[in-house]
Amino acid sequence: MVDASHPLNVGIVVFPDVEELDFVGPWEVFTMAAQLDSPINTFTVAWGDKALRCAKGLRIEADHDFSDAPKADLVIVPGGRGTRTVIMDDAFIDTLRDYLAAATWQASVCTGAALLGQTGFLDGKRATTNHVAIDWVRSMARKAYFTTEERYVRHGSVVTSGGVSAGIDMSLWFVGHLFGHDTARETQRLMEYYPEPPYGTTR
Repeated sequence: MVDASHPLNVGIVVFPDVEELDFVGPWEVFTMAAQLDSPINTFTVAWGDKALRCAKGLRIEADHDFSDAPKADLVIVPGGRGTRTVIMDDAFIDTLRDYLAAATWQASVCTGAALLGQTGFLDGKRATTNHVAIDWVRSMARKAYFTTEERYVRHGSVVTSGGVSAGIDMSLWFVGHLFGHDTARETQRLMEYYPEPPYGTTR
């Protein structure tokens, strides 16, 4: 049961060359919902050094590494060009698999779906990812069924989202599903998240 005494622990995995908005978007959603008194505790979990550089050059320092990370109820795995490196690291995949298995929910943004695929959490499931990277992600998650027609896809306890900004949509869905539509709508309102891109919404 999620309440003030037992908040929802949201663990966001980060690694060198992680795509910034892949993890900052969900961070913004969950921390904004927490400001609305939703019982949510959000933290980052690094592979390797806690201090790292992201794909576009942003430097961050994670809250934890996997040696001291709290148990997460929801684990979010972002993407970025760093996925091409960490996906080849068997120690990372094994550690991530264990961390995901202890959670109630497993989620990905963008090419983070490839990492979920390598851990086996997408086997037999519908999923989505960044349409630009669909061929590579499919090659890393051969037992999944991918679509690029949806911003996010839920299949059981696993929720995957498309590229970069789609992680915001997925995270708002989680807030609505776990804490009610009114909370999600107010979170969206406070973020002023009403996409009207100047060049339209078609790819």
